[in-house]
Amino acid sequence: MDKIEEEEVREDEEAEEEENQDGEPEDLEANVGDLKKQLEETQIIVPQNDTAIQGTKFDMSEFPDSYKENSQKEKSVLENAENYRRQYVHLFRDRKPLFLNPLNECGIEKFVCTTIRPTLLKFKELYHWQGCAEFVSDYITMTPLEKPTDLPEVLFSPTTILKQQKGNCFDFSNLLCSFLLGAGYDAYVVSGYAIKEVCLNDESREICPLLKPKEEPEPDPPKKEQKKYAVRPPRDLRSKFLIKMEERRKKEEKEEREKLRKEEEERILEVEKPPPDPLYGLRIHSWVLVRSGKREVPEDFFIEPFTGVAYPQTSGKFLGIECVWNNWNYWANMQDCANACRDLSFNLSDTVSWELMLIGSKEPSLQIPDLDDDIDDFEDEDDEKKEEEKHLDMPASWVKSIEISEKDYDSRCPLGKKTILYKKAKLEKYAPYLLKEGLVLRLSVYNDNEMNNLKRVMETFSNREDKLKKRTEESGVITENFTEGRQRSLCEHTYHAKTPNPESERTMIFYHTARVDGLYKREETSKEMKEYFENRQDFLYFRHVIFGKRVKKLAPAQAEGTPRPILRISEHFHRNETIDANADVADRTFIVAEDKIQLTYHRKHENVTASTREFFKPPNAQEKIGNLQWTPDMSITFQVDSHAAPSKHLSVYDQLVVLIQIEQKCIQSVRASEEEVREILMDRQREEMMHELSISVYDTERNEKAKRKKKEMEIQAQEEKLRRQEMEMDYLAPFLAQIGNPEKISPKQAIQLKEDCMADLKQRLIDKANLIQLRFEKETSELHRRQQEYQQKQVSMTKEDEEEYYNYCSEAMFRIHILELRLNRHKQMAPNRYMALEQKLRQDPRLAVVNI
Repeated sequence: MDKIEEEEVREDEEAEEEENQDGEPEDLEANVGDLKKQLEETQIIVPQNDTAIQGTKFDMSEFPDSYKENSQKEKSVLENAENYRRQYVHLFRDRKPLFLNPLNECGIEKFVCTTIRPTLLKFKELYHWQGCAEFVSDYITMTPLEKPTDLPEVLFSPTTILKQQKGNCFDFSNLLCSFLLGAGYDAYVVSGYAIKEVCLNDESREICPLLKPKEEPEPDPPKKEQKKYAVRPPRDLRSKFLIKMEERRKKEEKEEREKLRKEEEERILEVEKPPPDPLYGLRIHSWVLVRSGKREVPEDFFIEPFTGVAYPQTSGKFLGIECVWNNWNYWANMQDCANACRDLSFNLSDTVSWELMLIGSKEPSLQIPDLDDDIDDFEDEDDEKKEEEKHLDMPASWVKSIEISEKDYDSRCPLGKKTILYKKAKLEKYAPYLLKEGLVLRLSVYNDNEMNNLKRVMETFSNREDKLKKRTEESGVITENFTEGRQRSLCEHTYHAKTPNPESERTMIFYHTARVDGLYKREETSKEMKEYFENRQDFLYFRHVIFGKRVKKLAPAQAEGTPRPILRISEHFHRNETIDANADVADRTFIVAEDKIQLTYHRKHENVTASTREFFKPPNAQEKIGNLQWTPDMSITFQVDSHAAPSKHLSVYDQLVVLIQIEQKCIQSVRASEEEVREILMDRQREEMMHELSISVYDTERNEKAKRKKKEMEIQAQEEKLRRQEMEMDYLAPFLAQIGNPEKISPKQAIQLKEDCMADLKQRLIDKANLIQLRFEKETSELHRRQQEYQQKQVSMTKEDEEEYYNYCSEAMFRIHILELRLNRHKQMAPNRYMALEQKLRQDPRLAVVNI
């Protein structure tokens, strides 16, 4: 490339010489006079402090010096970039120019690599590429390029883009690459070409990511354990020909269905296919490339910065690449993009496929050099170091550090809200605490592309006091999901929007581990109620209640109305292995309307059927539990084991009495369940009207209650502090209170106040000395007692007892020493305190009425 540059310079010099030879000599004095006159007429306009670039005004005083000027190293890089550009244009005259040194917001040329500022922020979501891509796509508003087929003339710094919250594709990619590099990814900004929908951020023909089914790996089939003495399976006596023909028929039907499905998809794609783009393949776009090798990235992939969605290298949305760069170097693509990006190699160390600009800059490479070829390179390390020093490396970024406040990060979108249109769907995003109901996401799904026929609405909430997490409405059915911690442990509630009242069709799912009764699910209609339980001590797992119609009575109206009459209650139990199967109840049915009780016991493995027992209750049995009239025809028993002794009448009678009591408890449980449903519905109605949001105590920006309470506590603490200081300073206050706090003090009262105050201090000093002395004597006597006890029992004491005795002696001697020091210090300080109080009393103006 140096030879090409020398030839260009030689051609320019020859052209200038030919022009000078062909021209005639000019009058120098005339030219000087004209130039002087022209300079005098020229008006010089002093530039202002602010500049306007791309219709945006900036105050130059807000930017540091690195934004407004280039360092010597940056100038060298720009010169190298210009040389690189000339060589590229000479070699590829039919290709678009490279994006090398655009202007920044101050109108200064900056190399694109130095515009990237690797940054790792404190938010944990930005540690992964998904969080970085989602934040950039939500936080910045997309502005298209002024000319879709031309590179932009200006590239703003990431700090300015975050402040303005708007930018083009290059601004998006530059900011996203800065975050990814800070998080440890091997990321690059890509300048190339894409389809129209990608360049204009048109997602109206894309399926919403929230509606795409998640690909879950299929579980491995369970491995059959091969037993040594396993019984051989019975022979299959079916016709193999018929089996083969049946499989062939099913296969043909499946293939036919798959063919019809593909034809329908192709027809829909053909109908929804966008019109041909006249600028196809010419629209300039920028996105981000993430290479494998770092952060456990298995393979290279692209990230579309407008949407934050990842695409494989073979995606047809990206039509070609001109160049890539990061904060270390710049590479121009030397490969053919006739097949878009599908056949491109992203091995940037391959000089045939990629032409780098700076040789001395770092470039992550995983290739291991061949030791046979590099033996000679290690012979003279000093010469190699000197040669490396001659290479120009990339200067540090001129962009100041990127910072995002908690408030700005929580807003996520400009003005806190953003709307995205997808294929038959509309996605609305809101910042937390922006809406009073706590809504952060709403997805509306339609049946048509014109979005007129609404099909489903899914709403996501956060920071709700009622723990509401998600709400879905489809075909008039509303499903609400709650997080743990709610009263009554409600997890999911499904009901019809037209019938939200009690005794209507609904399904409630609970966090059964947080409930005492172990209730997992409750299904209710106007005629029945089903309850499912888990992990109960009585082995109950299902209860089915059938209700009857209310009987209309001419009676005073009640607030809650008459309860629904219960016709039947059925309960099912798991097997209790601790008792016999014939005595373990499996199904228990209370036919309340017919005064019957039916029992079905568990079946033994060797039995074909199970034992049953049926009771007929006498009228008003619940009122005569202690005095039931028993007759043998009140019970019908079927016993599987014919050899077993029949149950005695007394035991059957006792069982009936117990069952009548259990029936009353079951009825009470059913009424409690109905009451719980009503309370839950009342709570939901009140919560939807209040819309209370929970605010963390650490959120000092929004927690107004905590602010007010903290301010009140600070005021109270300050007042209390001042009051205590006044009380401590006013040593006469207690004695003045004893005489009624008179406005004027007589000489006699002044003398008495002084004597009382001095006597009180003297007594307190004496009491404190006595207290210290008492503690000193108590510790001394206890130590003496333990020493005598040790002398008496020294021979029979164990090693642990001796160790405990030595520890006690050490601690006791330490306490005695401290008490002795405190007593001596108190004796020395007491006279000084006494004299200091007397001096204060002499100088007190309230006692100056007499000559003290």
